[in-house]
Formats: sequence, C-alpha cells, structure tokens
Amino acid sequence: MNEQIPPILRPDAVVPVELTNFAARFGLDVMGHAAAVSLTGISMNTGDLRPGDLFVAMPGKKTHGANFISKALELGAVAVVTDAAGAEIMGPISVPVLLLENPREHLGDLAAYVYGNVAGNLPKLFATTGTNGKTSTSYLLEGILRQLGEVTGLTSTAERHIAGEVIVSRLTTPESPEMQALIARMREKGVTSVAIEVSAQALSQLRVDGMHFDVVGFTNLSHDHLDDYADMQAYLEAKLPLFTKRRADRGVVCLDSSYGLAFVKRSEIPVVTITSQMGVDADWHVGITAETPAYTSFVLAGPNGVTIRSKVPLLGAHMAANAGLAIVMLIEAGFNPQAIQDAIAKGIEAYLPGRTERVTGKTGPDVYVDFGHSPDAFLNTLAAVRKVTEGRVFMVFGADGDRDASKRPDMARVAAEGCDVLVITDHHPRFEDPASIRKTLVDAAKAARPNIELYEVSPPEAAIRKAVSLAKPGDAILWAGPGHQDYRDIRGVRTPYSARAEARAALKENGWA
Repeated sequence: MNEQIPPILRPDAVVPVELTNFAARFGLDVMGHAAAVSLTGISMNTGDLRPGDLFVAMPGKKTHGANFISKALELGAVAVVTDAAGAEIMGPISVPVLLLENPREHLGDLAAYVYGNVAGNLPKLFATTGTNGKTSTSYLLEGILRQLGEVTGLTSTAERHIAGEVIVSRLTTPESPEMQALIARMREKGVTSVAIEVSAQALSQLRVDGMHFDVVGFTNLSHDHLDDYADMQAYLEAKLPLFTKRRADRGVVCLDSSYGLAFVKRSEIPVVTITSQMGVDADWHVGITAETPAYTSFVLAGPNGVTIRSKVPLLGAHMAANAGLAIVMLIEAGFNPQAIQDAIAKGIEAYLPGRTERVTGKTGPDVYVDFGHSPDAFLNTLAAVRKVTEGRVFMVFGADGDRDASKRPDMARVAAEGCDVLVITDHHPRFEDPASIRKTLVDAAKAARPNIELYEVSPPEAAIRKAVSLAKPGDAILWAGPGHQDYRDIRGVRTPYSARAEARAALKENGWA
C-alpha cells in the first residue's frame, strides 16, 4: 500500500501580498516585471505548490530546488526566490526572480510575511521542547487553555488541532512554510492560544523560524536522537536556541533531569524553574497526592503561597510533572493562578492519544499503549505502571530501524530491570533487518537480567497476543513504542497498523471484554 501523508493545511483565504512590497520588506532586488504580481502562498516543495505561490528554490541534500522551477511554474508559481547557484541552474524564466543567499535561513520570515503572521496579529504562542513529555505537556496546555475559555490550537507529533478540528500530523514540527500556513489557518478560525511541540530537529532545521513565543518550556533531556547529534552536548545545544530573545519572551525549565540547570544558566530570557523531585531547589514544586490506573492527582506549590490542586487523566508522576510545567507556563503568560485553579479543580480535561493509554475493558489484565521509545521514557512509565499493579508487569517493545542504535541496549536493560515478563518484538524496521534489531535487544536484556522470563515474538501482532495469553487479572502489560501511530514503516512503506486495535483484539480473543 502506498504511503498516506496528511495534506498540508492552509488558510481558506489569504490577503494577497504585492511582490514589490515583499521585495522591499526583505531588501531584495527583483529580476523581471513585479508590478502586477501578488502572492497568496509560499512553497519550497512542488508537491504542495498552488497557483499564486512564491516558489523558494533552495539547495537540498541531493539536488537544488532550482531544478524544479519549471514544474513550479506549470503548477502556478508566480515568482521565484533562489540563490546565485539556483539562478545559474534555472536559465531564463517567465516570472520575476528574487535573489537571496542562504534562503533556508530566511524561509520562516518570508512565510510569516506572506501569511500575515506578524506582531500584533497573532494568538498566544506556547512551545515545549525536551526528549520526553513535550507532546503530553502540549496536550495538557491545550486542555487547560480550553477550560479557561480560550479557542485553542495545537501542533504535535500526533495531531494538529484547530478550534476543535483534529487532523493527523505529518511531522512533529512542520517545515516553516507549513507552520506559518497552519498558524494563519488557526487565526482565520478564531484561535486565541496555540500549544506547539518543538523538537531539536525542528530547531536545527529552522522550522520554527519566523515565530516568537510568549512562553517556552523545557521538560528534560535524556539519551535519544544520537543518530542526528554527535553526543548529548550537541543534542543539548540543538535545543537551547528556543530559549533565546529572538524566539521567546519567557521560559519555564523543569529540573527533573540533570540538563535542566544547563538551560537555566544558558537561557537568554527570564526563566522560572519547576521540579517534582524531593530536595531540589526550584521556584515551583509538584507533589503527587494519588495514583490510580485512571488518573494521577497532584498539588503544585509556588511563590507567594500559590497552591493549585488538580489531576490528570493519565498514569504516572511524570505526567503530573508535565501538567505542572503546563500550568506554570500559563501563569508566566499572564493567566491568573486562581482562574486556573477554578478551571481545573475537578481535573484537567485532555485526551492524549497513545500516551500511557489504557485500552482495557472492565475485565482482564490492564493494557497500556505508550509512544515512549527511549530508556528514560521506559524507566518512568514502567515505574508508574508498577505502582498501580498488584500482579506482574509485562512489557512488549521493539526498536526503530535506521534510527539511533546506541540507545537500544539501554532500552532493553531498563525494560528487563523494570518488568517481570519481557516480550521483544518489532517496531518500525524501515530498511534494517528486524531480526538483527531484536537480537541486540534480547542480548542486552539477558545481560542485564540473565534469568528474566523473556520471549522473542515477531510480528508485533503476535507479540501482544503472547503477552495477553500469559497475563491474568491484576497483571498489567505495557506496550511501548507504537502509541498513537496508525502504521508501521517497513522498507519505506507505511503499512496500516494500530497497536490499540491489536491490543483490544488480543484481549477479546482471550475472553476479556
């Protein structure tokens, strides 16, 4: 089956931007006749180019975008921005050309101007970064904002939300023209506050350029993405630009990982701190008051005697920590703490697809599907499951192919140390041999706990059925990795697949409602 990619979202109507004004705004010379040309969009990809667009032809990994200018013109591009190298490639063309060196470095600003996303014309913007928890924090932010009466938008790994409309995501953080078009669509639909998940790759690849956030948050940093970054220091450096004056007004930093203090010390913007750890000095503290399979209650205490009590419809102390971070970000944005307390007194109303999502019926073992795919995510989630489980804890997981292989032994070690029964299976093999990935995981798990009850089962449909067949009421199964995703990447093809549906089917087949 061919890969299905959700469409890029744009506003229904755009106020046309005259090319002469656009060129003047960015100090660009125009080759050709620009007087009668107006822009209604911007694209760096002919796959989404629409009539009236400005086509930005940039150097790419394999080829220069200028090689696609003729295709862009066929599709309706009315002007082109490119660099000197692109101008040499393209030859004479029938539309105006604007020369701009290093166009990717300016792409976000160009797109923001085309879509009218300028200061004084924007909703409140919140951004969260970190290895784990940024998706959960973004959803919790949006949930609280909605309870406060805001019209909300969200862009995350899982979904885009626009004033109640839900769309499956393409990337964690879209390319800057798509992001700017998305913000413009949100403005068009009356959105007043937006929660945005920002990955390290998004910052490295300039995808949030052209945006200035009211408040940014940092969750944590742990072993992940070392296929993209040379080491943990390089990974840290990739996230730090979010905490600069260019990108944000204020920040909130969680001190629950050792890298939190580095963010505080290196931040260019004013920051406040938060922790859920005992004995850590911070401005705000999160304390857990109750943990159940259905919710986690907490109290948030901060300066001037402010205390906020609520609960999240999620399992685990780390989820309460994410909620605390979200609340403090809102307070830093100017929301009244008492108004927040009143709004969430009975709990934060948020559904987080694939984040420690309980898919169990009224009977049988508890089954949780979770998106976490790093050692730290395994550690936190297994600990949370253990706290609310009377019987044995099972874990089912696999590892990504063609991604950071250095974290695989640690993932297997943490899994083996944290569960009673381990089922190792496949995840997204991509172009790697899945059997080889499983062998690495099995060997590391056995090295950590030689006597652990361990099963190697492929494919994952069979793996979850194996776990369910062994489990009894009172036991719990954590299936880590697939979460909300509705596909598996097998040799470059997105094969339809749902962990939630497979888990429910496995329970039903074993006689559990």
